[in-house]
Amino acid sequence: MKNKPDDRTNNVDRIQHNITNNIKNINLAEEMIKKTDDEKTKKTLIEKNKRRKNSLNSMKAEIKDEAIDKKNGYQ
Repeated sequence: MKNKPDDRTNNVDRIQHNITNNIKNINLAEEMIKKTDDEKTKKTLIEKNKRRKNSLNSMKAEIKDEAIDKKNGYQ
């Protein structure tokens, strides 16, 4: 059984898609935080948004790396 070749041609698009979804989820959670009176729900959503924001920073760095790699001819 042969390993699949490393196909990185769509990495930038895939990462951008994940960034977009992450931002959408952050915004939806923030709306819910404003609307709910349930402190447990608020706390859970705030914690999730912290993780999402950390993840966004990582994805933004990754997309920059991928764009540089693509510019340098790596696929």
